[in-house]
Amino acid sequence: MTQTFVTSGTIAAIATAIVPQQGSVGIVRVSGSDAIAIADKIFDAPGKQVWDTHKILYGYVRHPQTQKIVDEALLLLMKAPRSYTREDVVEFHCHGGIIAIQQVLQLCLENGARLAQPGEFTLRAFLNGRIDLSQAESISELVGAKSPQAAQAALAGLQGKLAQPIRALRANCLDILAEIEARIDFEEDLPPLDYKYIISEIEKINSDINRILATADKGELLRTGLKVAIVGRPNVGKSSLLNAWSRSDRAIVTDLPGTTRDVVESQLVVGGIPVQVLDTAGIRETEDTVEKIGVERSRNAAYNADLVLFTIDAAAGWTDADQEIYDSVKDYSLILVVNKVDLIDDKEKEILISKLDAHLSKIFTVAASNKGLDALEMAILDKVQFGKVQAADLDFAINQRQAAALVNARSSLEQVLGTIKQDLPLDFWSIDLRGTVYALGEITGEEVTESVLDRIFSKFCIGK
Repeated sequence: MTQTFVTSGTIAAIATAIVPQQGSVGIVRVSGSDAIAIADKIFDAPGKQVWDTHKILYGYVRHPQTQKIVDEALLLLMKAPRSYTREDVVEFHCHGGIIAIQQVLQLCLENGARLAQPGEFTLRAFLNGRIDLSQAESISELVGAKSPQAAQAALAGLQGKLAQPIRALRANCLDILAEIEARIDFEEDLPPLDYKYIISEIEKINSDINRILATADKGELLRTGLKVAIVGRPNVGKSSLLNAWSRSDRAIVTDLPGTTRDVVESQLVVGGIPVQVLDTAGIRETEDTVEKIGVERSRNAAYNADLVLFTIDAAAGWTDADQEIYDSVKDYSLILVVNKVDLIDDKEKEILISKLDAHLSKIFTVAASNKGLDALEMAILDKVQFGKVQAADLDFAINQRQAAALVNARSSLEQVLGTIKQDLPLDFWSIDLRGTVYALGEITGEEVTESVLDRIFSKFCIGK
């Protein structure tokens, strides 16, 4: 479902997350030409407080007709263009909780504002030139960051660390395009085109595009994270592993097989990557109806996971039941976790290792005493090829939309090089080069369609 953005008029929305009866502060944001007039109607600032830009006023939000006090609040005034949207903006800093802040919002709507659409404040900031499109996306990513490292990558984008190289590449392409089109229009008045220089510049641009594209996979990991399923037969220590890893008692641990009947989730951060860990029911044949459902959910969790931690009991060794489960998950991205390794000696460990697939990633743990977890985390990072590269080492990390635009830009450049090799007329060069300029412009917003804006900003929360 898409939305059609209406960017005229004065808009208002709640700009903070509201927890019923628990929030300490809530903010209602108003932006547009009537923002200050609306505030003047409903806000009473006692004494001789000066209504000036970037000043905070203390007072009461009142119903303009009945003069009934709705809330005691602070009012922040930000006159255009020194505001988030580059329009007049006012913010009512109210008591939190759902009732008071909704009443303040309703008064704003009754006195000339309309409810903002999702992302409309940031859309106005983009349309009014305060930020570019890549920075707007970074704002959304910063709000939704699931780890400190993801927040840092988003903040880098907000600071323009992606926009700057993209603009430089686009400017280089425009310079080359100007050289080519000048020869088309004024060939007799200009020296011959330096083919070697043009090819060299295009190859440099292509190289820079590839360097930026290389951040896409890491960026996706930082934003969406990993879904990791712990699977295995009953009583191999799956729940103990989850509890030790998450430093909590999320899962019930007993010596009774089949204790875990459903999928238990925990949210972790591993090397900057958000990880959703799923502790699943032990996989075995059972006549228990509830346990059967749990086993089926375990299989589904493994199928839908990005990574499977196949867990076995070192003391029990590699059993027929383990082999059966392994056969069902061996085609997935897999790490073998050999748990309870403290219950066997070195010789028994060597015998067990000899029975295991030599190509399988193996980690030895003692979940009950938190041993082996660091090695497990490193194995996970290596498995997803994140390795020792942390988010702090990334100047920025592009998202899927930006990566698609860069792929299009690279494709157009490769077509330019092909056109040059075929010795085709300069008009053909300019067509493909324009494709590169357009694709790069899509990233920062110099070239953008309403449908693209709709797709981006509809994912924002209403107050942002």
